[in-house]
Amino acid sequence: MNWITNYVRPKINSIFSRREVPENLWQKCDECGTMLFHRELSDNQNVCTSCGHHMHISPRDRFTALFDGGVFTEVAVPEPLTDPLKFKDQKKYPERIKAAQKKTGEKEAMLVAAGEIGRTPIIAAAQDFSYMGGSMGMYVGNAIIAAAEEAVKLGRPLVLFSAAGGARMQEGILSLMQMPRTTVAVEMLKEAGLPYIVVLTHPTTGGVTASYAMLGDVHIAEPNALICFAGPRVIEQTIREKLPDGFQRAEYLLDHGMLDRVTPRTEMRQELITIIRMLMGLPPQVVGDLPVPEKEEAPKAANAPADGAPSEEAAE
Repeated sequence: MNWITNYVRPKINSIFSRREVPENLWQKCDECGTMLFHRELSDNQNVCTSCGHHMHISPRDRFTALFDGGVFTEVAVPEPLTDPLKFKDQKKYPERIKAAQKKTGEKEAMLVAAGEIGRTPIIAAAQDFSYMGGSMGMYVGNAIIAAAEEAVKLGRPLVLFSAAGGARMQEGILSLMQMPRTTVAVEMLKEAGLPYIVVLTHPTTGGVTASYAMLGDVHIAEPNALICFAGPRVIEQTIREKLPDGFQRAEYLLDHGMLDRVTPRTEMRQELITIIRMLMGLPPQVVGDLPVPEKEEAPKAANAPADGAPSEEAAE
């Protein structure tokens, strides 16, 4: 044994076998500052295990937690014109789209899927705030119409998760036209007698709040979600007054009759199963694979006489 064996070889091996440690193993909670391990955070659906703060979650991750076994089928959405107005600000509109697609790994700001929750078939649509602020453009309008048409075709309820900063300015009036288009799509569901449930997540603002996000049969929100048309900062600058604490937050809207429920994300799946089965006139959910047990008669005692046979006391 010499210094080459004892020192040089281990040093060389450590250099070539060194593994890079990912920088995203831990994430800091924006609310309480707690450092959260990424697997623990993912298992809790991006809800802080310390303070319960609801962080951003992508539509695909949301659907994985929502549907039975994480299994769902994407619903095709018609492709609109890419850049109908040839819009350009600091960047060209197609460049912004490519950057958003690279950032999120998704085609656009809304994902539509079909599957089952608690063995109850549904159609679900969810917006991705990471994709250009979840802004409502022509694709989002087409997605909601496709979701409504698929729900009517299959006779399923539609559950929509909203998260948007409003209309997409790069599409101008064509973006604003999605407000009446999506309203007509919601009316299709009502005419078919199918439930339309909206889950409002942080944030839901602008033209989205002024259209399909507030037209549901049931409105549920995640805790502390900002839900408004104009933001609190704009209102304060306009009226030059300080707004009350919690103004335009989910709990404030619930207290003032604008929402039906405020439900944590980790309890949302069970809440939706219960509401959907109730609105569809279905029996309560059966947990597990076993059927509902039939009502049985009380067991007889071991020394009880058979039906029609006299007892020992009567025989005596």
